[in-house]
Amino acid sequence: MLMGLLSLLALSFALVLAQASMTTAQERPATFADLAEQISPAVVNITTSTTIAGRTGPQGLVPEGSPFEDFFNDLDPDGRGGPQRSSALGSGFVISEDGYIVTNNHVIEGADEILIEFFPGGEPGVPAELIGTDPNTDIAVLKVDLDGLPFVEFGDSNGPGSRVGDWVMAMGNPLGQGFSVSAGIVSARNRALSGTYDDYIQTDAAINRGNSGGPLFNLDGDVIGVNTAILSPNGGSIGIGFAMSSAVVTNVVDQLIEFGETRRGWLGVRIQDVTPDMVDAIEGLEIARGALVTDVPAGPAEDAGMLSGDVVLIFDGIEIEDTRELVRIVGNSPVGKEVPVSVLRDGDMQELTVVLGRRETSEAVAFPASTEPEDEAEPSQILGLTLSEITPELTDQFSLSIEDGLVITAIDPDSEGASKGLLEGDVITEAGQQAINTVAELEEQIAAASDAGRKSILLLVRRGGDPRFVALVLEE
Repeated sequence: MLMGLLSLLALSFALVLAQASMTTAQERPATFADLAEQISPAVVNITTSTTIAGRTGPQGLVPEGSPFEDFFNDLDPDGRGGPQRSSALGSGFVISEDGYIVTNNHVIEGADEILIEFFPGGEPGVPAELIGTDPNTDIAVLKVDLDGLPFVEFGDSNGPGSRVGDWVMAMGNPLGQGFSVSAGIVSARNRALSGTYDDYIQTDAAINRGNSGGPLFNLDGDVIGVNTAILSPNGGSIGIGFAMSSAVVTNVVDQLIEFGETRRGWLGVRIQDVTPDMVDAIEGLEIARGALVTDVPAGPAEDAGMLSGDVVLIFDGIEIEDTRELVRIVGNSPVGKEVPVSVLRDGDMQELTVVLGRRETSEAVAFPASTEPEDEAEPSQILGLTLSEITPELTDQFSLSIEDGLVITAIDPDSEGASKGLLEGDVITEAGQQAINTVAELEEQIAAASDAGRKSILLLVRRGGDPRFVALVLEE
């Protein structure tokens, strides 16, 4: 009897759990209609017109002097060589009742005329003024001369409604078909495509050409992303779309509205990711994380006492996982802000305070464009590398721009250095995070690393003006 009662209780408990689990699984809207109706009036279609130079005659279609040249000229008696108009379509959304509109830079880039079409029933063909653009994040801000407009607000792209698996809704003007709504889920977060400040939300909500610049909403009706790109072999949606996260966009939009341009914080260093094979060569580091400083020119970081070889682990109270995260956080920080930075140096943590500069005005001066070296060879073989101290002949041969270090004049193609991309003409300026100028100094550092029980040594290698660290395994 007791056993039967216990079995019954267990069955009831299991049913309750199953029911709770089903309820959780079904926590999705029965319809998106109410949400679409609420926020649609703030979404706009964007039409741009651009003047492009026309071609004169059939150039590019048939070879000059071809017997077909007259045929094409007959088809084009006017020459059609004058300027012609090209139009493009995109999407956007209103973020204030006085008419500020957000879209993609590539939607309006180079446009002579920008016209805004509001949701059916609203104003058609309203001219828009370009307030500012940021090609780095592909964001642009427009302004129309209207008041009392319905608008939407930005939400938290790192918040609860933006988790992987959460429902989202995209709106825009796909393929010029007019206002359209599509729904899906957040497929992934923190995606990087090719930009320095990339922080994309990936979604399977249908996004096509014409959706560019349109909003990606969470279920609260807040914009958590700006639809920007798709991954597709045929140009149409296959369920892999990308929206630049509101965490990036909000700061850019605020700056474009206030200044007409971006004003990003600048630390003033070259950095690279810490790879697993470097961990053993960096004293005090236990896992591959942080941003490894490869170069510190005159600027904010140098003023704060940062050195090449430092590993930035904490910036403004945030633990740094990799270089992409550090670049994004620094770029989102205000110019002139005093920021505490924790770096690992020679096995000890160092606390620095950096006053951030402005990237747009300082970076090109601190890091001028460098030229690539050529190649050739010379004596003293270490770790599969043939090395030589710098001489005037080698400086000319490899177009060297520095005077200190050891030049790689040849590489064993089967060596680890070759597999890690080292080239003839590269210059090794540090070994074991110590400056070197002679082969003897390199050998000393290799011996010191070996005596300390390290399995690899960290080399700072410069190519042109660009430095990077490479860890090479010590020979047994």
